[in-house]
Amino acid sequence: MRISEEEIRKIALRAIEELGNKATPDMVREVVQKSFTKLGTMPEGYSEKDISTGRIILTSFGFNQPGIIATITKTLSDAKIDIKDLSQKIMDEFYTMIMLIDISNSPKDLKELQEDMAKCAENLKVKIFIQHEDLFRYMHRI
Repeated sequence: MRISEEEIRKIALRAIEELGNKATPDMVREVVQKSFTKLGTMPEGYSEKDISTGRIILTSFGFNQPGIIATITKTLSDAKIDIKDLSQKIMDEFYTMIMLIDISNSPKDLKELQEDMAKCAENLKVKIFIQHEDLFRYMHRI
């Protein structure tokens, strides 16, 4: 049996209501996974492999300056994080970057990576956002 998009939406809304303001991506994922386990099913178009990836979406933007990408990729490299894909664009004095990274082989978890990237963003005076691919997929299905 597969779960419909409407059922996924209801599960996500219950998770948000249950967790409230203290919700983190990991907490939401855990609630959603428990719901799937209780139902004994998976969302349409997804397999067990899709729910437990180590893939993360990293987005960054700000005023362009030398060394932004080097600093971010060095931080990822130090944490043994694999860059799967990278897209960046310079628009006048602004830059944007989106990365698909894999933290499966890193000794750091998502929370530690978020802390590292927050320090990196503060030092560079840019914005860096990190979101687990699973959460990103589910958000855009609802």
